[in-house]
Amino acid sequence: MRSITLSAIEGIPPVNQGDDLARLIAGGIEKTGLRLQAGDIVVVCQKVVSKAEGRVVDLKTIAPSEFANILAKRWEKDPRAVELVLRQTNRIVRNDRGVIIVETGQGWVCANAGVDESNTLTDDSAILLPEDPDASAARIRAGLKNLCGLELAVLVTDTFGRPWRDGLTEICLGIAGMNPILDLRGTTDLGGRELHHTVVAIADELAAAAGLLMEKAAAVPAVLVRGYGYQPFDGSAKVLIRPAEADLFR
Repeated sequence: MRSITLSAIEGIPPVNQGDDLARLIAGGIEKTGLRLQAGDIVVVCQKVVSKAEGRVVDLKTIAPSEFANILAKRWEKDPRAVELVLRQTNRIVRNDRGVIIVETGQGWVCANAGVDESNTLTDDSAILLPEDPDASAARIRAGLKNLCGLELAVLVTDTFGRPWRDGLTEICLGIAGMNPILDLRGTTDLGGRELHHTVVAIADELAAAAGLLMEKAAAVPAVLVRGYGYQPFDGSAKVLIRPAEADLFR
């Protein structure tokens, strides 16, 4: 019987700038009584990656621009937080009902440029997305491989909203060691008909599954996924971003 298992990696201490995430994750896995195996996938939440990389901003150091003040007054928001969002923004996609949906410098389209004030553990601070989530995933993967000598994959995830659907879900921001998509074009369905459009966002599906164990107040920053068969691949999560020419809602 085919199966995939997910195990919460607990016991990881609060993460601070400069911490070795690979070593902390390996220690957490050891505390759970598990051992890494070749082909495992380690899913890590963006927040601890950003903290380790120093992507935490003291809002008291932010001077809002006139535009930030205008938006903040309109929607009764903190102008410093709005300014921080604007600094991470390439393009404002939609600004309505107190929500600023933007395209970030990395190309992700999300609310508030992924700037997050929850679980910062200090007042007047906000956490930004990693500058290069793929590079972040690659560093964690290299660190784990150095510690255990095994080939595995690493995903860095964050919580995003979705067009057409209510509720939030985890998506993959960065990946190392596996292909984030499964391209089924050219294969056939059960009836023998050739598939022409089916490309599965495997990395997002794995991220969402892992998210079931990474509840907001659970202090579980990483999940071990075992049993999904993938081939080693130098992937990038940026292939999950729909090209502008194919985006009918751009």
